[in-house]
Amino acid sequence: MAGLKFRVLLDSENNSEIFRDILIKDTDNFESFYKAIVSSFRFEGDQMASFYVSNDSWDKGHEISLEDLTYGDDSVDSPAAVMKDAIIKDFLEEPDQKFILVYDFMRMWIFLIELIGYDKEGPEVPEVLLAVGMAPPEDSRAGDNEDLFAGEIGDEEEDEFGFNEFDDDMDEEDFSNFDEYNY
Repeated sequence: MAGLKFRVLLDSENNSEIFRDILIKDTDNFESFYKAIVSSFRFEGDQMASFYVSNDSWDKGHEISLEDLTYGDDSVDSPAAVMKDAIIKDFLEEPDQKFILVYDFMRMWIFLIELIGYDKEGPEVPEVLLAVGMAPPEDSRAGDNEDLFAGEIGDEEEDEFGFNEFDDDMDEEDFSNFDEYNY
């Protein structure tokens, strides 16, 4: 069983390099690789995630998801592979094969993964050979749903045309003669 050495780079908002070199058996599955990656960056590993086979331009190709999300739907043209069933060596097409790991689809943590070397023997469990940089806390990136209600719209806010979105020029006196049972 050969060992595969991958460089896993965290695509972060600051300009510092944060990466891990991980050695794993070529016969191991992507679920084991996923767990090694998230634990090496001190993430919880409790979010949905998917690997994507990639190319030199870092385009997303075939998906390898953490869970089977097809729910038995036979109409799906090309269902994603599932990490626990996907063996790493079966997805190696290039000597410097690239993958993208998207972790937590709300916060969109992106890991760029590149095969950088081979060993004659792979370790029993994945090993972190090199760790450079401190990963930011997992919850430091705002998710899409966290900004929805971040600020209340006040009476003084106006849209780009100078109108208050909620001001309809009506007040309580306008409704004084309204009788809801007359309609």
